[in-house]
Amino acid sequence: MNIRKITSLTALLSFVLEMLTSVILYIVPQGRVAYWSDWRLWGLSKTQWSSLHVNLGVLFLIAICLHTYYNWSPIVAYLKNRTAQLRIFTTDFTVALILCLIFSLGTYWELVPFSTIIAIGDQVKDAAAKKYGEPPYGHAELSSLATFSKKVELDLDVSLTRLATAKIRITGPGQSIAEIAKMNNLTPKAVYEAMLPPEQPGQRKTLPANPPGGFGKRPLADICQEYQMDITAVIQGLADRKITATPTMSIKEIAAANNTSPMDIFEALRQAAYQN
Repeated sequence: MNIRKITSLTALLSFVLEMLTSVILYIVPQGRVAYWSDWRLWGLSKTQWSSLHVNLGVLFLIAICLHTYYNWSPIVAYLKNRTAQLRIFTTDFTVALILCLIFSLGTYWELVPFSTIIAIGDQVKDAAAKKYGEPPYGHAELSSLATFSKKVELDLDVSLTRLATAKIRITGPGQSIAEIAKMNNLTPKAVYEAMLPPEQPGQRKTLPANPPGGFGKRPLADICQEYQMDITAVIQGLADRKITATPTMSIKEIAAANNTSPMDIFEALRQAAYQN
């Protein structure tokens, strides 16, 4: 058994697996969406992939430290000039350092192509949110049935009846949505849908009392379309409240442009849409 070889191979394998988990976490839906829809890939949840990524990172860190120890002489040789004098800032080291700085500062300043890489990841996550659905609010699955019903403005007794009709077992209103889902082999989203009243033809979908998950990132036009609001009237209603907005701006962008918070914009949006 050769410790040096084991160290090098462990570093290689853990690096490959760490890159795999990095790619998966790059495309995984946002936490609120993943937990709400019980998202899984190859049988593993977002939490399990995150835990795997962390522990593989620890293994890679240990292996690379040992690899550095066993290969210290070649590394030192890389830092010597042609006269065999030790110089940290050799040409090779300087190029490597510049590359690291370019990627770090480019990401910090949101320069292309680094911002594009992040934007692509956001687009993949946004597409997943549309595919799997957003929760009514962040980490709604952790709320008890009683609290959840109150937050989504559903009568608790009626919700219990609908769950019973759907043959969804519960132990009581204090049980969380996630626990109910797990006990019935369902997703939290499916439990919520069983609690909803049947849709009536022509029924208008209205903004909830609290902003749904991911609300701040959505363009105003997208929100108006989903909740069947006249965007021209909404923009005028916001303007009457001294809030400047355009259809393509997200709620966060509108908030930043008007020196206020996304929650204030949400409240103003509700007023502009339903109280004019």
